[in-house]
Amino acid sequence: MKESTYKIIEIVGTSKKSWEDAAKNAVETAARTLRDLRIAEVAALDMKIENNKVVLYRARIKLSFKYEE
Repeated sequence: MKESTYKIIEIVGTSKKSWEDAAKNAVETAARTLRDLRIAEVAALDMKIENNKVVLYRARIKLSFKYEE
């Protein structure tokens, strides 16, 4: 098996609906410009609150992708 090198970046996805959608939005948006995505790890979850109501779910994602040779 050939050795590989991977880059890990941190991105934040948002959703008005759920943390799951926020994480999915982050990965799908990153996939538009990055190739060969490997692993997505949820690093943190938080919410934006306005007038005592949750208005936005946020998911901080650590995303790895393979360096091209």
